[in-house]
Amino acid sequence: MAIRYNLWIDPDNKAQHSAVEADLERYFVERFADYPHIRLSGADPYDYDAPFNRLYEALIARGAEYCERTWRYVATPEQLNRCFFRAVGQSNKFVRDDR
Repeated sequence: MAIRYNLWIDPDNKAQHSAVEADLERYFVERFADYPHIRLSGADPYDYDAPFNRLYEALIARGAEYCERTWRYVATPEQLNRCFFRAVGQSNKFVRDDR
């Protein structure tokens, strides 16, 4: 398996990694605007058909494509995950069930 992730290939290029991650967070926040409010917790957080889980899967794939297309940068799965959940924290599109 070839190493493709820019973070692994050039770990010392911290300025580029930070810039890509900041842009990726903005990208996710902008994509959230395309959706109605999403309920964060439900009966089963591991339900793959739950709206939030389907949204996560779709946007992580789109975020990876965005990085490659815009930055010519292959983000690690951890970078994509972290940026996604930081964007969730910034967005007002998510409704939390208070159970």
